[in-house]
Amino acid sequence: MNKAIASIILFCFSIGLIYGKDYIVSSPDHKIQVKVSDGKELSWSVNFNNETILKPSRIAMTVKESNEVFGINVSAQKVNRRSVDEAFEVVVPTKFRKMQDNFNEMTLTFKGGYAVTFRVYNNGAAYRFETSVSSQKIHIENETVEFNLGGNYSTYWPKESSPNFITHCEGHFDYISVSDIPNQKYAYLPIYLSPASGTKMVIMEADLFDYPNLFLSGTATQKLNGVFPPVILEKKIKEGSDRNEEIVLNADYIAKTGGKRNFPWRLLIIGPDDKSLLENNLVYQLSTPGVAGDKSWIKPGRISWDWWSTLNIYDVDFEAGVNTRTYKYFIDFAAKYGLEYILLDEGWSAGTWNIREPNKDVDVQELVRYGKTKNVGLVLWALWNPLHEDLEGILDLYKQWGIKGVKIDFMQRNDQEMVNFYENVGKAAFDRQLLVDFHGSFKPSGLHRKYPNVMTYEGVYGLEHNKSSHDISPNHDLILPFTRMVAGPMDYTPGATVNTTENDFHMNFIHPMSQGTRAHQGALFIAFESPLQMFADSPSNYYKTSDFTSFIAQIPTVWDETRAIEAEAGKYLTIARRSGSKWFIASLTNWDQRELSVNLNFIGEGKYKAEILRDGVNANRYGSDFKIETKHVSGGQTLDINMAKGGGWAAILTPVE
Repeated sequence: MNKAIASIILFCFSIGLIYGKDYIVSSPDHKIQVKVSDGKELSWSVNFNNETILKPSRIAMTVKESNEVFGINVSAQKVNRRSVDEAFEVVVPTKFRKMQDNFNEMTLTFKGGYAVTFRVYNNGAAYRFETSVSSQKIHIENETVEFNLGGNYSTYWPKESSPNFITHCEGHFDYISVSDIPNQKYAYLPIYLSPASGTKMVIMEADLFDYPNLFLSGTATQKLNGVFPPVILEKKIKEGSDRNEEIVLNADYIAKTGGKRNFPWRLLIIGPDDKSLLENNLVYQLSTPGVAGDKSWIKPGRISWDWWSTLNIYDVDFEAGVNTRTYKYFIDFAAKYGLEYILLDEGWSAGTWNIREPNKDVDVQELVRYGKTKNVGLVLWALWNPLHEDLEGILDLYKQWGIKGVKIDFMQRNDQEMVNFYENVGKAAFDRQLLVDFHGSFKPSGLHRKYPNVMTYEGVYGLEHNKSSHDISPNHDLILPFTRMVAGPMDYTPGATVNTTENDFHMNFIHPMSQGTRAHQGALFIAFESPLQMFADSPSNYYKTSDFTSFIAQIPTVWDETRAIEAEAGKYLTIARRSGSKWFIASLTNWDQRELSVNLNFIGEGKYKAEILRDGVNANRYGSDFKIETKHVSGGQTLDINMAKGGGWAAILTPVE
């Protein structure tokens, strides 16, 4: 009898594995529905407004210490559900100071010491593995991540070519059908997805720690597969280089990590149109809340940068270059326009690997002293390799000198060790009250929530590449807000004052220029998010155009509220942001001349003084032609926006008492 019962139970369990069971969790507004299926394979699918946007996509993880692959031949042992609707305040807000975290969540627990949690917001859905296995450390051999798209989607694809995932994540975007991405050709996140019409999506990850970055590879179909950099066992600096690494030996696993942990979220950001992506903050919401401790010292701000202009200052009585007098000139400029910081980029130290001693021509402590008298702080550039060798000792030294932050450069890698380096930097800098700018980096994935002193990341094909490329065009600028910027803060470094038409542009490393108009550059300070926002050009150039400089120097780097007015990826956008009682509005266009308008119904009642930066009447012939004008406006009024080719428009609205 007992054998018969056991046989029946085994038969029923086997049938369950073959056919599986479906579990549903929906967004609070019921527009997004996630269906999870167990059985032979664990998978998820997603519907939005009754449209299938993600067909069943496999979820699995291979752990060396387990006899079974997580997500294969599974039946949920337990289902837990919860709903959350709570407010929280952002320490360094790039979109909203006050946020509402509103989601429904479902956790499926399986045999073998693991679970998978699914979380659904009104603007996206995500899942992650959670393990509680007995081993102190486990080896993750692979994680199966699939996005099997439910339609014919196209994408801005930032293709990569390095076989070892060595990349600055500074790719040029190709707009292609997902089906046209060759098999095993990969790209870094975020990945923007657009059908011919309808739902827009962005694939991202969040809460990344002690684990490699997720990349996606093509399959020559409407499916994208996850791929990961393996753990690096042996590496060396390439001959003749001080920073470029060569991978000698990789492991056959992607992570060695704690057996009891939460893994990164696999995130599908969802919206009815492109403009909805500009307000999405799910990467931040899904990530670990900020560490305990005093955060009042964290001061975002504007920073005058030396590298873009190659320290070219003029109308002075000393020789410009990497020297104390030049940097005092930068400090004077920052003080005049209320900028909080200056950056001493590569060259300030005795060597790229000797970042403990200043260049003999640079008196760092004198610059710190001088900066204090002007309320201007110093940020120092550091190559990551020597910093990694003595992270705490070097940061202690910088803190002792009175430095306010570090710009860390040329990481170029995306493996687990490098992810841990970012985390270690965030913590060590937080403990010493230092700001962090990651340059030569991968994209933000939530660390800036845990450590709000992590101000910004590069990981973007930004303005600096105009020195050596034709790629950084207004067309490119109109792709970034819907791709890279969805991940988080973006160190694009705007502010060029030599501005050219499409035909006039030429590369000049020593005297660089931008493509598009001056007003386009000004509008970037509002449109692009970076709590530590670079002023890229030479102080001498800014002095020559003081009205423009005074305008952009009024623009904050953090925001209480963001309103996306209208947008189409790759073509144009209009966005409004509030700081206190002031509103800041920006419009951008690609190389097409464009007329838009903005209705001011979002500013409420009352009158405002509007300072408007716009393209000059001859901006189509001379990119640096601009005009600043002042007028009075009221809530509900409509402003016309006329932009030249590659143009822009910006407005600062101040309440009138």
